[in-house]
Amino acid sequence: MPTHVPVFIATTLLLAMLPGASQALMIRQVLEGGQRTVRGTLAGNATGFLLWSTAAAAGLSAVLLASPTAYAVLRIAGGIVLMILGVNTLRTTLTTVSTRPPREGGQRTGFAGGYVTGLITNLGNPKAGVFAVSVLPQFVTAEGPVFLSTVALGALWALVSASWYTLLTWAVSRGRALVSKPTVLRGLSVTTGVVLLGLGAAVVAGV
Repeated sequence: MPTHVPVFIATTLLLAMLPGASQALMIRQVLEGGQRTVRGTLAGNATGFLLWSTAAAAGLSAVLLASPTAYAVLRIAGGIVLMILGVNTLRTTLTTVSTRPPREGGQRTGFAGGYVTGLITNLGNPKAGVFAVSVLPQFVTAEGPVFLSTVALGALWALVSASWYTLLTWAVSRGRALVSKPTVLRGLSVTTGVVLLGLGAAVVAGV
């Protein structure tokens, strides 16, 4: 059974709070999409954590780490996805934010669109796989059902991350009156786009 659960919760919470691709994506979705899009992104991101932890439990992540070619392909694909999201964010800033104030709710892609985006962003980050295969086993004992224990920790990982991102998106949404100002929104969108581009480039380069 899983051990040191409080420490695991604290670890995953700190990781979720660190600036990164998922956090930048959540802010982007709040600014450009409706609440259904945000909820879909949260669900997709959480599903990604579950899939990574299940794969780690089954040994898939270890196989990827043992195969430089497979790891490189996954890493480059994930980086490209992040860079595309960054380009789309910057393009939206130039074509929409600079010409007119954003409408309430922004561009609504719906729950399904948000879910796919959140899932792809999560699965496109091989560092999540590295975390799953290197950190999760430290919180699982050799006694009992190791596979189920690892999956359970993955579910907890997804829950903690989803809770933090829910709080984050709520805070950004509550401050929408401020961030909806064209100059502020432009700055946030440009920053988000640049962060996504930078993270994508770093992932492709293997940094």
